[in-house]
Amino acid sequence: MPVPGDITVLLLAWRDGDESARSRLTEVVYDELRRVAQRHMRRERPDHSLTPTALVHEAYLKLIDQRRVEWQNRAQFFAIAARVMRRVLVDHARARATAKRAAGLSIALDDVDVSTEPLDVDILAIDTALDELAAVDDRQSQLVELRFFAGLTVEETATALGVAPITVKRDWALARAWLFRALQGRPT
Repeated sequence: MPVPGDITVLLLAWRDGDESARSRLTEVVYDELRRVAQRHMRRERPDHSLTPTALVHEAYLKLIDQRRVEWQNRAQFFAIAARVMRRVLVDHARARATAKRAAGLSIALDDVDVSTEPLDVDILAIDTALDELAAVDDRQSQLVELRFFAGLTVEETATALGVAPITVKRDWALARAWLFRALQGRPT
């Protein structure tokens, strides 16, 4: 597993124009991005047409095309990777829903630590709920992307958001409860 500082050093070198740093970065982050993608795909329906490898490749192609991003550190990279993976999954769900007039793709919120059975919802509902949460509390929405989509730890999330870990823990509990209620169709 790469040392977090190595990723930061490579990101800064790439930002400063070192194209070889991009190649080294690919080697360093690929396995970690693949683990994140595998975690996402385990929540999807068994016959999903997008594989973890395809998700990583699509997300990575979009990530390396981010010329306007001022890369700063590992946490920021994985925050953006989480957002990109979310967009890839949502775009895939929308395309499938349009093609089949289906309700979308199913994803299990078993990371939600609520005292009920895991809730299966579709990725489009999660996307909509996150957009609604962003209107109420943008930081909580970003936190969900970091924890749920990127799989960042409390400490990594705190670094990415520039807050204390205790704030992340508190906001994570609030955001999970808010999303759980929103996805059940109850008032938030």
